[in-house]
Amino acid sequence: MAKKISIVIVSYNVSKLLDECLQSVARALQGIDGEVFVVDNHSVDKTIAMLKEKHPEVKVIANEENVGFSRANNQAIRLSEAEYVLLLNPDTVVYENTLHGVLDFMDKHPEAGGAGVRMLTREGHRAPESRRSIPTPWVAMLKMLGATRRYYMSHLSWDEPGQIEAVSGAFFLVRRKALDQVGLLDEDYFMYGEDIDLSYRLLKGGWQNWYLPYDIIHYKGESTQKSSFRYVHTFYQAMLIFFRKHYGHLSIFFALPVKVAIYFRASLALLQMTMDRLRRFVNPNKFKKK
Repeated sequence: MAKKISIVIVSYNVSKLLDECLQSVARALQGIDGEVFVVDNHSVDKTIAMLKEKHPEVKVIANEENVGFSRANNQAIRLSEAEYVLLLNPDTVVYENTLHGVLDFMDKHPEAGGAGVRMLTREGHRAPESRRSIPTPWVAMLKMLGATRRYYMSHLSWDEPGQIEAVSGAFFLVRRKALDQVGLLDEDYFMYGEDIDLSYRLLKGGWQNWYLPYDIIHYKGESTQKSSFRYVHTFYQAMLIFFRKHYGHLSIFFALPVKVAIYFRASLALLQMTMDRLRRFVNPNKFKKK
């Protein structure tokens, strides 16, 4: 008999965060027939040793190179056997009632293909990316101009279930039946964008995506320097892949603006890093750890 849920976590040099995440998952899985996969993308921080010592029950796939987020997730999904698959970031902490609540909702709503939850920051603030719309060319343009209300679906209640368009890859529960229909993650996306792509394919396949008011903590940015050129470039390149795939010939009109946005954001990041280093040089005592 198939298990209820297969949880897939892709890790890359986040051993301590992964340990905390797995501890929370173990508590949240109490009373649920589930399995946990960790796909490690060739970490050099002794992640594999930590898993063997502290989490021997976890099924580990140790890659010999960083194959990217989509491909790594797909490796585990192909080996999983549960009714539901949960894609979970390693920089998260899952509340004890979250898995029970989300699975109960999905069981009662067979039309639901994907579900996300209320993500909280380290400080306890609600993360706007818990509810997102599909970045159509128009919505994406508004977002790049700083008008994010439509993109983050700000009209929805934080405390009630609501239909959304795009589920965050930090916590993306997907029904196996729906996944079998629309296919696995698109491996053209190395990192970022694959969750929006899967969400859009679920919608086009006739499924619903839902936001559910159950909590996780998401230490967003702990494992990624989001001010770096590499992050900015990878993020916006993922947007270009999405436009080309789903909007065809229209993408030509957005390629130049997106590329301009890439270098504009990267220039701001470079300027910020330069200013930070200058301040540390001028006043080093102010930045010493206490």
